[in-house]
Amino acid sequence: MTQLVTLKQTNWLIKAYAGNITAVLGNIIKKKFVLNNNIVFKTNKNQLVILLFFLKQHSLTLYKQLIDIAAEDTPKYKSRFRVNYILASILYNTKIFVTAITDELTYLPTVTTIYESAGWLEREVWDLFGVYFRGNKDLRRILTDYGFSGHPLRKDFPMSGFTEVYYSLDKKKIVTVPVEFMQEYRVFTL
Repeated sequence: MTQLVTLKQTNWLIKAYAGNITAVLGNIIKKKFVLNNNIVFKTNKNQLVILLFFLKQHSLTLYKQLIDIAAEDTPKYKSRFRVNYILASILYNTKIFVTAITDELTYLPTVTTIYESAGWLEREVWDLFGVYFRGNKDLRRILTDYGFSGHPLRKDFPMSGFTEVYYSLDKKKIVTVPVEFMQEYRVFTL
């Protein structure tokens, strides 16, 4: 007769697993916690490549698949961008989140040498947020036009954008005009 593992036991096992990884890596992991039965590691941007390489290659982790690179923008902090690397281990059926924090002037190292799929994901984060990945050989726009200025998922980017693009029936072509903001419709609370 097989026994079912309860949710409390699963949470304990995941915390023990995260603790073992942290014990091996020492101060490479700045902070760890478990959220919804997923391990979250926060690391320094200078230690990011070492941590991801370990998580991919070590026999007790084997996080061979990079699922996504997601970014968050919090302008009230000096280091406003939190970049999350979501990894999966098919063998152990687990997911892990690795978080690095940066600002708009400093870079994150590319992880394309570890995960080949990171190239496109880093391009997307750069295009939408403006986070620069040093060492990525193909860091160009992927979702917006090449003439687009700015990064549209930043919190300080205007909701209507800087330009309006439409098809003109009179000129029979696509027209780009700058957006004008009417002051009487804006409310400022200082």
